[in-house]
Formats: sequence, structure tokens, C-alpha cells
Amino acid sequence: MKSEIIIQLHKNFEDYAHEIDSEEFWFARDLMGLLGYTKWENFARVVDKAKIACRTSGHSVADHFPDVRKMVDIGSGAGREIDDIALTRYACYLIAQNGDPRKDEIAFAQTYFAVQTRRIEMIEKRIADQERLTARQKLSLSEKELSGIIFERIGDNRGFARIRSKGDAALFGGKSTQQMKDRLSIPDGRSLADFLPTITIKAKDFATEITNFNIRRDDLRYEGEIASEHVKNNLDVRKVLTNRGIKPEELPPAEDIKKLERRVKSEEKQIVKHAAKAKRLK
Repeated sequence: MKSEIIIQLHKNFEDYAHEIDSEEFWFARDLMGLLGYTKWENFARVVDKAKIACRTSGHSVADHFPDVRKMVDIGSGAGREIDDIALTRYACYLIAQNGDPRKDEIAFAQTYFAVQTRRIEMIEKRIADQERLTARQKLSLSEKELSGIIFERIGDNRGFARIRSKGDAALFGGKSTQQMKDRLSIPDGRSLADFLPTITIKAKDFATEITNFNIRRDDLRYEGEIASEHVKNNLDVRKVLTNRGIKPEELPPAEDIKKLERRVKSEEKQIVKHAAKAKRLK
């Protein structure tokens, strides 16, 4: 295909995209023309194949191919409602994959939506990775604050470890810090939080922040009352999670936070390198 045709098709796909509540979608009847189809009946058969592929891959057809009604202009200021389908980018990708490969438009769309879908997946993963790193940093800060408060109040260097362990047992349904480390096969000398999923890291951080606040507000001075406060806060946070069907002690381990940090830094260097190369080629 000529480069100018590719450029025009790319522009057309982006121009026909719609957005509601930050969710991007295309109308099937618009996509039909963009992919070189002139009859709705023929295009509908391609859409049906794409729906089957969507269902087979474990995704919800209703989420990616919701039926809609829209008004179309029929001339003289009049309009009428017609059936249409709101398609996600993933749905467009599946339609392109099931279209007639002899059509230039389909050949382009197969590559276009595959690349765009993959790019979004990578962006979403980078956001999730960064969210976990940030959550771990916040937990480190809140636990450092708690450790300082405990030492200031009871003057015992090991007081924080004892109190944190009791809080962990409350959060993890009675399982101690060591029991959770054994369950998740965490190496000796490594922190439990370095292998927890984001939601559990945030749960620990939230409970610790409440403890820090209440120790100061209520002027708690003794290990017993500080431990009781921390246990209560972890139990309350656990209740919120279990009410939503989430049991922290049953969640699988996440990637070692140190490996994650190294991987993210490496990816950032590659992005900078590719960006610099692209700038030089312009």
C-alpha cells in the first residue's frame, strides 16, 4: 500500500473514534466503511465472528460489543433511529482479524489495531507497576514513622517488630509475618511487603497510617495499648477487604519489588533511548 493511503487510513480511524467517560469506542457502521465494506449484512457476519473470538478468549461480549441505537440524518432535517454497535479498540482489533484479508483496508487495520492494543496494554502495565512501587514506598515511610513513634514512647528497639507482627496477624487472618513469608516462599532477610500485591501493600499502609494518627491523637504511651490500636486498625481494614471477597492471606505473591524496580528503570532507559533515536531520524 502507498504511504499516503496508510496515513489517510490512520487519520480516519482516529477521526472516527468517540469517547464517553474516558472510554474510547467506534460505531460499527462507521468502521464498516473504513474497512472497505459497503453492505451491512456482509459486515455483520464479520462482527459475529469477532464476537465468537471475544467470548472464546474469555472476555465479555457485552463489554466490547454493546448494542446501541443512534439517530441518522435522512434529509430535509428529518432523522430516524438505527441499530448500531459501540466497539472498543479490542473489538475493532477482533473484527479486523476476522475481516477479508484481500481488502487493503483490512490488512492495514489488522496491524493498526494490533499495535495500538498492545501499546495500551503496555501502558496499563507500566501504570500498574509504578502504582505498586509507589505503594511500597509509602508503606516504608508510614512504617518508619511508626517505628520512630514506638521507640520514642517505649524506648525499645524491638518494639516495632513485635507490634507490626501482631498487626500482620490481624490483617492475614491469624497468620503471623513468618507464616506468610513461608507461604509465599520469601527468602530469609527479605521483607514480607516486598512480595505482596499492591492491594495488600496499600491495606498495610492504611492501617499503619491510622495507627500513627491515633497514637498521637490519644497520646498512647505503652506497648500494650499501641499494639491493641494497631491490631484493631488491621482488623478493620481486613473487614473491608473480606466484605468484598478479598482474603489477603490467600492472594498469590507478586514480583519481587527489587526486581520490579530494576526492570522499570531498565524500561525507562530504553524509552529514553528510543525517543532520542526517533528525534534524530526526524
